[in-house]
Amino acid sequence: MTEQDKIIRVLVVDDHAVVRSGLGAFLQAFDDLDFIGEADSGEKAIVVCEQLQPDVVMMDMKMPGMGGVRATQEIHKRFPKIRIIALTSFKDQESVHGALKAGATGYLLKNATAEELTRAIRAAYLGQTTLAPEATQALVQGKRLSADDVYGLTPREKEVLALIVQGQSNPQIAESLVVSISTVKFHVSAIISKLGAKSRTEVVAIAMQNNLVD
Repeated sequence: MTEQDKIIRVLVVDDHAVVRSGLGAFLQAFDDLDFIGEADSGEKAIVVCEQLQPDVVMMDMKMPGMGGVRATQEIHKRFPKIRIIALTSFKDQESVHGALKAGATGYLLKNATAEELTRAIRAAYLGQTTLAPEATQALVQGKRLSADDVYGLTPREKEVLALIVQGQSNPQIAESLVVSISTVKFHVSAIISKLGAKSRTEVVAIAMQNNLVD
């Protein structure tokens, strides 16, 4: 069974029971998605993640007590293999930055379509980023690239950037460019630094907004 064929185990975290039950019923309609549990708070989410070790967590950002940002940060720190998708009603710059900085792989709004949700879960499992258009816009509002930033990228860094935007992981980039993974990591770190980004996710948003890749 390949990674693409694997059944993805999903945990839903939201303080509203109707949202949890609705997402649970939705996930059960897909053969490759397994709704394994739920939590109604950030504190419980951490406990359940330790117990069930889900592949992907769909995390509400605004909850009483430990909110989604703090819970995301703790889960990402303790269980780095678990991917987290922020699923929220908030699209302001602070919320988006907070979630991605905490370690979220994706950021979707609760009005996302079924196709958008399933695509994001499958992408997150593969380590790929999915952002709602509103989240991308929020990311770039506070960060506009100057000409020096753009031309500061070397030709090889531009090649790596293009593959990052395509959703390729470091091993995939290494294979595409016929270089070592350590070389790819070096280039990725340089790109993140030159773009003034805080994460790989923000690199993608900046590159797309500023047409840095074809």
